[in-house]
Amino acid sequence: MAITGKPHDISKDVEIIQGALAGEHAGIAAYRIAGESGLLAPDTLEVALLFKSHHEGHRDELAKLIHDIGATPVAPKSDDEYVTQLKLATLKSQADILTLATTLEHGAATGYISQISSIRDPGLAQLFSQISADEMIHWTTLNGAIGGPLPAEPFQFG
Repeated sequence: MAITGKPHDISKDVEIIQGALAGEHAGIAAYRIAGESGLLAPDTLEVALLFKSHHEGHRDELAKLIHDIGATPVAPKSDDEYVTQLKLATLKSQADILTLATTLEHGAATGYISQISSIRDPGLAQLFSQISADEMIHWTTLNGAIGGPLPAEPFQFG
């Protein structure tokens, strides 16, 4: 992934990338902490670990872009901060975890889509579109697992 924007545009994109990276850190922590909870059935844990690996790939690409621009990627928060921020201590069942994961994935997909129009670099806009598609796949899978309805209206993300 190459940043192709003009220097004055890239600084704006770096802020957007940093925000996305912070979100990926939170997603990774949520899947890791939930996976370690013992509340997930083996097949559900397998999916959670797969989705965590997707978020790790997103994180790695975003961090590399930030580093290549010459900035320092935002660091992840502590597990305690994520437990508080995401209210992970309130999760008592697999259903609770899946409901939270569904909400987080919807937010991630929407977040990426909402940033695309602000991005100055076309390559970065394409990357955000690709990541958003991953997040939508995660949401669709999880929404189906919890028995959520199919969207009745168009434009559910963004």
